[in-house]
Amino acid sequence: MSTTDEVEAAVATAFREEWAQVVATLIRVTGDWDLAEECAQDAFAQALERWRRDGVPGRPGAWLTTTARNRALDVLRRAAVGARKLREAAVLARDEGPYDPYDPFGEGDDSGVADDRLRLLFTCCHPALPIEARVALTLRTLAGLTTPEIARAFLVPEATMAQRLVRAKRKIRNAGIPYRVPPAHLLPERTTGVLGVLYLLFNEGYAATAGDGLMRTGLCAEAIRLARLLARLMPDEPEVVGLLALLLLHDARRDTRVDAAGDLVTLEEQDRTAWDRAEIDEGAALLDGALRRGRPGPYQIQAAIAACHTTAPAAADTDWADIAGLYGELQRYVPSPVVRLNRAVAVGMAEGGEAGLALVAELAAEDGLTGYHLLPATRADLLRRMGRTREAAESYAQALELAENAAERRFLAKRLAECRSA
Repeated sequence: MSTTDEVEAAVATAFREEWAQVVATLIRVTGDWDLAEECAQDAFAQALERWRRDGVPGRPGAWLTTTARNRALDVLRRAAVGARKLREAAVLARDEGPYDPYDPFGEGDDSGVADDRLRLLFTCCHPALPIEARVALTLRTLAGLTTPEIARAFLVPEATMAQRLVRAKRKIRNAGIPYRVPPAHLLPERTTGVLGVLYLLFNEGYAATAGDGLMRTGLCAEAIRLARLLARLMPDEPEVVGLLALLLLHDARRDTRVDAAGDLVTLEEQDRTAWDRAEIDEGAALLDGALRRGRPGPYQIQAAIAACHTTAPAAADTDWADIAGLYGELQRYVPSPVVRLNRAVAVGMAEGGEAGLALVAELAAEDGLTGYHLLPATRADLLRRMGRTREAAESYAQALELAENAAERRFLAKRLAECRSA
């Protein structure tokens, strides 16, 4: 018998690491997205009770998948309309031979890929779905994010996001969109959506929109794993390689982004000797190879920005002018307010706080970043660096009201106290 705390910790870990695999397997087995999510949630709920009584199993993922699949088959068995699905599921559930989800290039569909999560990713990113729906659906099914979390990531109301998810699932069902990795000649048309999903998946892991911890490392690892698979499928696509380079260059700093207490450590204060040099070298080499193809794109540009940070020997050596120029180039591909806000930071560091504040003021006058805590946080940081602590405190207070991640809130509260005391 395990203690309640041990079981809750084990279930939380299993959710981070196994949710995607459980849901992806159930979708393959049942063909029903809502049923897959419902039965996966039920399996995790059962785990809280049964693991406390029987102990945490040696292979939590296998236990959860078996429990969820049995529940799904039971639901189909008891539903009169599920007779046909049950016959299909029985065929799919027969002994399929050895299968290693981390060595997926074996016997699969006509793409030769047997990884359920990669199949799920490409199904969610079918061109018949709007790009926003592709990203949202994958974050829900593959990453296990809740509807409110996805809504915050998109800066839209929760009700809007819920409707978007319902419509996407209905479209997949009604249009008969196949659950597979497409054959090679169809891969290019899916690239943009798939890359966008992997990018947001990694971002949610790297800077969680809500929760106690700054990061959800399982999501980062899953995004990198899937990006590697995609790079093996499409080695001649520079943006695919560029995305992998970007993720590796960011992930190299992961262990230094929080201190022992779980509090946020800013980039300039991080211990650069503790960065993962192997990841930095791999990311830089991938970026170099992608850029040599002469087809630049947003992920290659972002990887170049990350490389400016990770290759600088010290924070003072950072080439902010180069970074500002790269963000200007990125705006041509991604004319979003978030990109403009990042450029404002770089301009403020390269040309002085007043120049950065002017760009932040332009953004504040628009509606694109309403409710986004990093807008007042950026203004506060620029003001703090200029010694205008009273104004900085006001902006830090605004950012603190909007932030929902506990680690970020602690950081903002610390900065606010420093400015007020000054």
